[in-house]
Amino acid sequence: MSTPPLKNRLRMPSWTRTLHWKFAAFLTAVCCLLAVLLGTLVHVQVSADSQSRARRAALDELERTLPAFTAGQPLGPNTAVDPPGLPAALRRIVLKDQERASQLADHRGRPTMWAATPVSGGKVLAVRQDYSSRAATIRRLDRAILVSSVAATGITLLAGLISVSRLTRRLRRTAQVARRISAGDLDARVNAPHTPGSGRDGDEAAAVAAALDAMAATLQYKLHSEQRFTADVSHELRTPLAGLLMASELLEPGRPTDMVRDRIQTLRRLTEDLLEISRLDAQVERAEHDTHRLGPMVERAARATGLETKVQVVRDVSVQTDRRRLERVVGNLVGNAHEHGRPPVTLTVDGPVVTVRDHGDGYPDHLLDHGPQRFRSQSQNGRKLGHGLGLTIALGQARVLGAGLEFSNAPDGGAVATLRLPATPSLPD
Repeated sequence: MSTPPLKNRLRMPSWTRTLHWKFAAFLTAVCCLLAVLLGTLVHVQVSADSQSRARRAALDELERTLPAFTAGQPLGPNTAVDPPGLPAALRRIVLKDQERASQLADHRGRPTMWAATPVSGGKVLAVRQDYSSRAATIRRLDRAILVSSVAATGITLLAGLISVSRLTRRLRRTAQVARRISAGDLDARVNAPHTPGSGRDGDEAAAVAAALDAMAATLQYKLHSEQRFTADVSHELRTPLAGLLMASELLEPGRPTDMVRDRIQTLRRLTEDLLEISRLDAQVERAEHDTHRLGPMVERAARATGLETKVQVVRDVSVQTDRRRLERVVGNLVGNAHEHGRPPVTLTVDGPVVTVRDHGDGYPDHLLDHGPQRFRSQSQNGRKLGHGLGLTIALGQARVLGAGLEFSNAPDGGAVATLRLPATPSLPD
């Protein structure tokens, strides 16, 4: 049995990638690190000071006891010569250096501060003092440091999250506006109140929002300028093209005349397509819905292309749609399948779903990834075919109808265009 990769086994939940979680984790780690460092520093300092005081007290007691020992007087209850429990290390140091010394050690399960000095006969006079109260004070201090550190971390984390939540809300709004713009809503704006140059201090999030608004405004202006230019040029070309077509009728019959007329018709169709695209881009097209039987309407649209297409009506339904626009969509899909694919071309009606499939090489990757783009078409044997306007118009008219148009490639080869009309359950089949 194979073992999954380490990065898959250690993959964190998606919510851990949010700015809120990262900020909380970072702030918690910093607070904990500071608490550990400061707590350790305070603990070490207080412990050293407490031990120093206890050591001085034990040595002072030893100093006061030494004359009584020399005079042979009775010693106190905590003073003795070579008492049991005296740390062996302290005894060795005192005898070796012949000087007083002290050591903190456990005696009968209690912390005890020992002070010792050498006496005659290779013996050691020692004094012990209970260190339990001082140790308990240090433990209470440690608990106070821990509680205060947890409280400070919680308060700091709460304040930080409240502060960063305002930033994340603004960033989420900016992201939502960016998605609306990418979906085609060029009127969407963030309109952040804190923008650079507005008389109020702007932060980085405001700068991003202002840059997005400026980009959207520039993009909208350029796109509208392009649409107006395309519409104006197409409109201005219609009159001279009509004159050329009329003039071609006066030419002598023959192959040159047929070639001229064919080129004029091609240019005229291109102009009409550009005009239609400009109207679709401007979103001024409105569908005129009526009730139609889908099967006969699709068959009629396929016959109108004059191309050999196999029509299969699996399940016919009545739909409420704009007949002219739907026939335009179907005609463009069928024409594209014949122009760029290979026969047989099949048109299938299954309820409110219309599918057009050919058996060619399929749609190119750029079309599957980004959808049809004007003046970017498929190629065959290195030669560009068409202008890429047919599928662009089909997609635009489908949106006017409220229908969905999807492009894919069949597993066994061939391009597949699927048109899904809005469901109309109240209409009889």
